[in-house]
Amino acid sequence: MGQSVQSVHCGKPTISPDITGFSRIVNGEEAVSGSWPWQVSLQDYTGFHFCGGSLISEYWVVTAAHCGVGSQHRVILGEFNKCTSDNFGNLSVSCPFQAITHPQWNSNTINNDITLVKLKAPASMNSRVSPICLDTSQGMFPASTMCVTTGWGLTNPFAGSTPCKLQQATLPLLSNKGCEAYWGNKISDVMICAGAAGASSCMGDSGGPLICQSGGTWYLVGIVSWGSGFCSINSPGVYGRVSKFRTWVDQTIAAN
Repeated sequence: MGQSVQSVHCGKPTISPDITGFSRIVNGEEAVSGSWPWQVSLQDYTGFHFCGGSLISEYWVVTAAHCGVGSQHRVILGEFNKCTSDNFGNLSVSCPFQAITHPQWNSNTINNDITLVKLKAPASMNSRVSPICLDTSQGMFPASTMCVTTGWGLTNPFAGSTPCKLQQATLPLLSNKGCEAYWGNKISDVMICAGAAGASSCMGDSGGPLICQSGGTWYLVGIVSWGSGFCSINSPGVYGRVSKFRTWVDQTIAAN
């Protein structure tokens, strides 16, 4: 994929995120409006948010295969407060032109939980809409690296509705061996785990980003995939491992 598809400006928000608190979307905190400019909201025709996603170039969004995104859905860029129509004039509503799910996606094992969505029209980049870089190598972010996940998922597994404003939580990466201590043989090499440290992704965050920072640039390391049914803050969330999908992503974008 290289520079031809991913701009050199990926992974650099114009509006700085505030993660100084590294506070422990369960036990997360409200994000700074516009500070995660690659965050996507996938919504149905009623405006109901059902999954997250990440903008990786002007035409492409990555989300989870289990989200089941289809032509009837809408891709919303530049969203912060999903309960209001005031989106700073940057709201981009695009019917996915095509959704391409990984050919080895397996809903039983939840392996290869990734779908690429090609937009009909290029996203107009601005201070609130810009792409995230893709993780390129296995070893770039070792276990215990502190990373961030964002989304509009439930802030409490028993809540009646998801939050209006984008939430963020800081989570440590786990080694897959460390993750197997919680999840056993469900963990495969196309997954990466984070959490079990007082915060968690939850229902509605699916498909959204797990991002880690290196050299001042943010990289998409994981795609929110699965975890405990109760969004336990004491067991790790499981994410699709982006570095393992990199070749497939590059080939798919090149072919389309």
